[in-house]
Amino acid sequence: MHEPEPRPKTVKHLVLAIGICCKLPSTVAMQAPGTVTAKDVPHGINETTVHEYDSQAKLLQEFSKVPSIDKAWIIKSDSGGSSRAMFSISQMNFVANKKRKLILSSHIVKTNNQSIDFQWSPFPVEMDGVSAIVPSPSGSKLLVVRNKEDESPTQLEIWGSAQLERAIQIPRSVHGSLFEGIAWNFEETHIAYVAEEPALPKPVFDDSGFKGEGSFNKDSGTWNGQGDWEEDWGETYSKKRRPTLFVLQISRGEVQIVKGISKSLSVGQVVWVPSFSSASEKYLVFVGWSSENGPQQTPRKLGIKYCYNRPCALYAVRAPFGGHDNKAVVETKELEDSAGTIILTAGLSSAFFPKFSPDGKHLVFLSARSAVDSGAHWATNSLHRMDWPADGRPDSSAKVSCVVPVVMCPKEGSFPGLYCSHFLPCPWLSDGYTIILSSAWRSTEAILSINILSGKVSRISPGDTIYSWDVLALDGDDILAVTSSPIDPPQLKYGSYTNHMEQSSWHWLDVSSPVAGCSDKVRSLLSLNHCSILEVPVKNPSETLSEGARRPFEAIFISHSSSESDETCKGNKKDAVCGPVIVIIHGGPHSVSSTTYAKSLAFLSSLGYNLLIVNYRGSLGFGEEALQSLPGNVGSQDVSDVLAALDYVSERGLIDRSRVAVLGGSHGGFLTTHLVGQAPDRFVAAAVRNPVCNLSLMVGTSDIPDWCYIEAYGKEGKELFSEAPSAEYLHHFYSKSPISHLSKVKTPILFLLGAKDLRVPVSNGLQYARALREKGVEVKVIVFPDDVHAIERPQSDFESYLNIGVWFNKYCKHP
Repeated sequence: MHEPEPRPKTVKHLVLAIGICCKLPSTVAMQAPGTVTAKDVPHGINETTVHEYDSQAKLLQEFSKVPSIDKAWIIKSDSGGSSRAMFSISQMNFVANKKRKLILSSHIVKTNNQSIDFQWSPFPVEMDGVSAIVPSPSGSKLLVVRNKEDESPTQLEIWGSAQLERAIQIPRSVHGSLFEGIAWNFEETHIAYVAEEPALPKPVFDDSGFKGEGSFNKDSGTWNGQGDWEEDWGETYSKKRRPTLFVLQISRGEVQIVKGISKSLSVGQVVWVPSFSSASEKYLVFVGWSSENGPQQTPRKLGIKYCYNRPCALYAVRAPFGGHDNKAVVETKELEDSAGTIILTAGLSSAFFPKFSPDGKHLVFLSARSAVDSGAHWATNSLHRMDWPADGRPDSSAKVSCVVPVVMCPKEGSFPGLYCSHFLPCPWLSDGYTIILSSAWRSTEAILSINILSGKVSRISPGDTIYSWDVLALDGDDILAVTSSPIDPPQLKYGSYTNHMEQSSWHWLDVSSPVAGCSDKVRSLLSLNHCSILEVPVKNPSETLSEGARRPFEAIFISHSSSESDETCKGNKKDAVCGPVIVIIHGGPHSVSSTTYAKSLAFLSSLGYNLLIVNYRGSLGFGEEALQSLPGNVGSQDVSDVLAALDYVSERGLIDRSRVAVLGGSHGGFLTTHLVGQAPDRFVAAAVRNPVCNLSLMVGTSDIPDWCYIEAYGKEGKELFSEAPSAEYLHHFYSKSPISHLSKVKTPILFLLGAKDLRVPVSNGLQYARALREKGVEVKVIVFPDDVHAIERPQSDFESYLNIGVWFNKYCKHP
C-alpha cells in the first residue's frame, strides 16, 4: 500500500480537484478561503484522494480538449487546377455538456506528385445549433439543417458561396426532426431526406370530460392525454416517430411527403436515381426496415442501433414534383409491395448503403445477410452490384451479382472480409467502377479499393503496420485520409496513385493541419509508450471447431517505457518492477478494438499503465468462421481468450501479474464481471460501463431481447426467441451470466451506469452491484441520469474516465 496524498488546504484546491465532475454545495462556493473540513468534500470522493482527482482531472483535460475530424468534403474548383476542402470538426464543450461543431476550410494546391500544400483558413467557424451540413454535388450550394430540441419548426437553409439563398421553416405538423439520410438530386433543384412523420392526434380532455382528438389549448383549460403506445426502434431512437421520406423543392420552398410507401416501413439512406433523359419521372432508391419482420414474423420493432441483423431491403419509388401524381410505375416485370413501392432486393434478407456508379449503369450496396441469417448483431458483409435498366426505370428483376462474397476463413495476411460501417457520399474513382472505402482488417482499420466489375479487392493503405487508416474524401483520383495509432494522434494524409518503372503503388504525403495539434505534455507522455499487435494462440482448441475458430486471435499491447526498459521485469523475477496492466475488453461482442487513437486510452496509458486490448474470437475483422464461433459460447470461449492473452504477456515478463486491472463496457462488462468471478485471484480492480451481468433479467427489459437468445444459444436462439421465456430458458440465461459466479467475486468494482440505457438497462448493473455489497465486496456506483448506453455526453465521459483512473490507481498503481 502507498501513503495517502495530503489533503488540500483551501477551497481553491478543492475546486481544482473536482473540476467539472461535481457541483459544489452553495455553502462551499460562498465560503472564504481557509481550511477544508470533511463536510466540504463532495460525496463519493475520499478526502485522501482529492489531490489524485485534481492531478488526473487536469491531465484528462489535456487529452480531451484536442478537436477531432468527423467528416470532410473536397470540392473541385472551376479551373480544375486546385480543390477546396471543408472539414467538420468537433470539440468537447464541457460547460454546455455537448460537442461544439466547427467548420474549417482549406485550399489544396498541388505542385507536383511529391508535394501538396493545404492553405488553411485562419479560423474555424462554429456551427451553433446545426445538426447536419450537406454540400451539393457541384459544391456550389450547402444545405444546413437545424433540428430544434423543443417543438419548434425544423429549419432548412440553402447557402450559396457568399450568402443565405433560402431558409425554409417546416412546422411539426409536416414532420419532426431529420434523421441521417439526405440526398441532393443531380440538378441541385430538389433534396430528398428522412424525417419523423407527424405526430398522431392525441385525446383531449377538460374538466367536463373527453373533447375528442387534436391539440390542447392550455388557455382554455384542456390537456392532452397520451393515446396509444407505439413501438420504436429502441436505443437512441426512443420516442422518435417513424422515419418517413420527404422531398424539398428548393426554389418554391415546398416540402412533400413521398407517397406510396407502406406504413410498415421505416425509411433511411435515400439516393436519387440518375437522370437518363428529359423525362419528368424522377425516382428515389431507399433502404426500408419493416416492422413486420420481427422474430417469428411478429410486429415488434427491436433495437436497431449497432444491429445489422435487422432485415432490410432496397426499394424504389417515384419522387414528387415530377409532373405526375406520386404513384410508382408498375409493370408486369416489377415486384410491387402492397403500397406501391418497388422491391429491388427481394432475394436478399439485407441490403443497405446504396450507391449509383457515376454513369448510372450500376447500383452497388452492402448486405449483412450473414448477420440476419445467423442472428449475430454484426457479421461479415458482402458487396453486391445491380445492373440498372437502360431506360432508367426501376426493375425488380434486374440482375444482381455478388461482387465481394463473405470471407469465411481468410489466409494469413490476406483480405479478411468486409466490415464497413459507412460509405463516402461519392466513393468513386474517375474510372467509374472502382469504389474506395474503409474496413476493419484484423486489429487495424484499412482503406480498400474494390473493382465492382471484377471483384478485385486491394488494400491501398500501408500494410504490416500498427496504424489504422480511414478515408475522409476523394479529390478526383487522389485520397484524403486520416491515420493514427493508440500512441499517435490523428494525422492527415494525402494519397496519389503512382506508376513508375512498371511499379504501381499509392504514395502518401503528410498534411500539415491545425486540427492535429496537441500539447507538448500530451506528446511527451505518448512518446513514453510502445504499441504492438500480438498474435495469441487459442488454448486447447477443440477439433470440432472450424478452422477459422482454431486460428490465433489478436491483442493490442501498449507498453509503458518503465516496464520495457527494466530488465528485471523479464522473467517476472521476485524483485521485478514491471508496470501494472489494464486489460481492456470491447463490447458487442461482434465489434472490434482497432489501433485508432482514443483519448480515453491515451489518458490511461499516460498514468503509467500497460494496456492489453483483447480482440477475442467473435470480433469483427477476422473472417466469418471465427466470428460465428462465439454465439452459444459466451462466458466461456471469450473468457478463455482474454485469460490466454493475459497469460501470453505475463509469461513473457511484460507485465506485473500481481497488478492487473480489467475494464469493459456492455459485453465487455459481461466479460469483466465473468473474469472477476471465474478467475477471482487474477484481478485487483475492475471497472464496468453499463455491463451485462444477468441475461435472465436483461431478456425482459432490453430493446434487443433476441441478443440474449443468440449469444446464449447460438443460431438456434432465433427459433427459440419468445417475449415470455420459459423457466428452462431463464435458467440457461442465468447459468451463462456473470451473476452465477458472484459468490466467488472479491475484486473491488467501479460501476458506471446510464440511467436512460435501453440496451442494457441500469437494473442489470445495479442488481449485481447491490449483491456484491451484500456480501461485503467493495463497490462504487456512479449513475448518469441523462445518458444512454454509450455514456458519451462530454461531462459523463470525462467523469467516467477520471474515476476509472483514480479507482485503478487506488488498487494497482503501486507495488
